[in-house]
Amino acid sequence: MKITIAKTAGFCYGVKRAVELVEQAAEQGGPVYTLGPIAHNRHLVQYFNQKNVRVAASVDEIPDCSTVVIRSHGIPKATYEELRSRALNTIDATCPSVKRIHTIVSEAEKDGRTAVIIGTPTHPEVVAIAGWCTAPLVFHDDISLENWLLSDPERRNIPITMVSQTTGTQKLWEKCKKNIKKVCTNYKIFDTICKATENRQNEAATMALENDAMIVVGDQTSSNTKKLALICSQNCSKVFLVDNARELQPKQFCQISNIGITAGASTPAWIIKEVNHTMSEIKNVDVVAEESFEALLENSIKTLNTGDKVLGTVTAIGSTEIQVDLGTKHAGYIPYDEVSADPTVKPEDVLKVNDEIEVFVVHVNDQEGTVMLSRKKLEGIKVWDDVEAACENKTAVEGIITEENKGGLVANVKGVRVFIPASQTGIAKGGELSELKGKMVKMKITEFNRARRRVVGSIRAVASEERKAAAEKIWSEIEVNKQYKGVVKSLTSYGAFVDIGGVDGMVHVSELSWGRIKNPAEIVKVGDQIDVFVLKFDAEKKKISLGYKTPEMNPWNQIHNGDVVTVKIVKLVEFGAFAQILPGVDGLIHISQVADRRVDKVSDVLAEGQEVQAKIIELDLDRKRISLSIRALLTPAAEDEAPVEE
Repeated sequence: MKITIAKTAGFCYGVKRAVELVEQAAEQGGPVYTLGPIAHNRHLVQYFNQKNVRVAASVDEIPDCSTVVIRSHGIPKATYEELRSRALNTIDATCPSVKRIHTIVSEAEKDGRTAVIIGTPTHPEVVAIAGWCTAPLVFHDDISLENWLLSDPERRNIPITMVSQTTGTQKLWEKCKKNIKKVCTNYKIFDTICKATENRQNEAATMALENDAMIVVGDQTSSNTKKLALICSQNCSKVFLVDNARELQPKQFCQISNIGITAGASTPAWIIKEVNHTMSEIKNVDVVAEESFEALLENSIKTLNTGDKVLGTVTAIGSTEIQVDLGTKHAGYIPYDEVSADPTVKPEDVLKVNDEIEVFVVHVNDQEGTVMLSRKKLEGIKVWDDVEAACENKTAVEGIITEENKGGLVANVKGVRVFIPASQTGIAKGGELSELKGKMVKMKITEFNRARRRVVGSIRAVASEERKAAAEKIWSEIEVNKQYKGVVKSLTSYGAFVDIGGVDGMVHVSELSWGRIKNPAEIVKVGDQIDVFVLKFDAEKKKISLGYKTPEMNPWNQIHNGDVVTVKIVKLVEFGAFAQILPGVDGLIHISQVADRRVDKVSDVLAEGQEVQAKIIELDLDRKRISLSIRALLTPAAEDEAPVEE
C-alpha cells in the first residue's frame, strides 16, 4: 500500500502571505475584518473567526477605525477608492501576481486596447481584474471566445490585450491563445497563470496517471480546487474531492493500492495532514515519514528549483547582497552584481525593505538551506519575452548597431543579439554597412528561436512600412505648387529623381537651372537636400513632375542696368570678349570698351579665364543681351581730358 502526497499541495505564496497578514493583524488587537473570505476554505474562515476576525461582504459593513485586510484575490479599483475615503486601517494582501494583472489591463485601456479576461466571470479574482478597466470582456472558455470573435468580421481588427485568471488551466489558456492568434490582427497576450498553479496542476495530472485513486483536498467553492479535481479525473477513474478527513469512507478505497493526495492553494496544512493520517489508518499502513511531515508540509507551500521564477519580499539590504524571504525554509539572497544588468544601478536605489519582487532561482543549496537569486537574469528573460512578443505581434523594436560582419549587421536590443542580413539593412547593394554602426535603429523581428538563441531582424521592413504610410499621406494631400523638402536619390541624363518623403518625383533637366546645362550633376548630387515644388502629377500612374528653379533663382532678375559686376572672360573674338556675369548669363565687352585707349587686339588687354570688373551699360531682357564696359570704370586718358585754363 502506498500513499503519496503532492509536493505542491496546500497554500500558494499569495494565500500564505494573506493568512500571515491576517494573523499579524489579529495579534495587534482591535476590530479586524477581511473584505470577503481570506481564502476559499471554510475551515480557515472558522479558524480566524475564533480569533475575532470577521468577514465583510462590502466596505459598508466595516465600522470606522477597524483594520480591514484585502484578500489575495484583490478588489476592483472603485473599492480601493471607497476604502481610502473611510477611516480604516487597510492592509493589502492582494497576491502580487494578481496585482500585475490589474496593471496590465489598466495600461491596456489607457492605450485604447480592449481587455479580454479568460476565467470564471463570477470569481472574485476575475471580478477584481475587470474592475480595473471600464469595458472588459470575460470569457469562461475557448468556445465562447471563438464565437464572439467570429460573430462579427470587424472584431478581427480590435486591439486586444488578453490575460488569464491566475488559477486557470494551461490547457484552456493554450486554446484561447490559439483562437486569438488565428483571428486577430492586433493582439497582446500575457501569460498570467500563476507558476505555482501551473506546477500544481502538472503534478496532479502526473500523479493521477501513476495512482489508482486521487484525493483532492479543498473547499468545494474553491475554483483552483475544482480544477485540480477536473484535471485528475481526466487521467484517473477514481477521484474524490473532499473538504476534510471526515468525508473519507473506508469502503471507497477497497481494492485500491496506490493513492495520491493533492490539495488546492487555499487548503490549510493541518487539513492535509488529517487526510493523510486518516488514509493511513484506512489502509492500515504506517504514517508516512511522520518525523519529517512538518518539513514536507513546509516545503509543499513552495518548491524551489533552479530556473524557477518566484515572488519574494526584501527583508534586508546588506553591503554585498539583498536578503529575500521566499516563504520557504530556504534563505534567499541576491548578490549585488545580480540586481541589475545596468552596472550604474545601485541596489539601495531600486530596492527597499518590504518590497515584493520577482526573482530568478539561480541555485538551490538544500544542505545549507540557501537559495541564490538573480534579478538581472529575470530582466534578461523578460527581454527575451518582449522580443518574442514583438515577433508574434509584428511590432517594431529599437536597437543599437554594434558590429558589422560578412553577412550583415548585428544589433543589441536590450541585451538580445539580433542579426540583420545585409539585404534587410535598407542600404543599397555595394553600400557601406558601417555607416549604421553605433546608430539606434528600428527593426521588425522576422525570426525568433529562443532555444538556439537566434533572432533575426529587418530594418528594411520598418522603413518599407513607414515609407508606405508616408506615401499614402502625400498622395492624399498633394496639389500643384505644393512645396516639399526632398532628397536627391538618383541622377539620369534627363533629370534628377527626388524623394519627397515616401514618394519619388522627377525634376527634368530643364527645371534644374535657368542656364543651359549638359548634365544634372552640374547643379545637384545624390544625397543633396533641396526644396522642390509640384508642377503636375498623375495619381493613377503614380507620377510626379517637380520644379527646382524658381523666379527668385532667375539670374536675369538679379542684374540691373548700371550695375558694376565682377565677370570672367570666357571667349575672345575679333570684335571684343564674351564674359560670364552669373552662371548662364553672359555679356559682350566690345573692343572699344575693353580699355581707356584704342586697342588693335583684344588679346593685348584680356585673356580667357581672367576676372575683371565691368559696368552694365545696356540691358535688353527681351532679347537676353547685355553690353559691358571696362572703360567706363577707368579714369579717362590724359589726351581726352579737357584743357585747364590758367
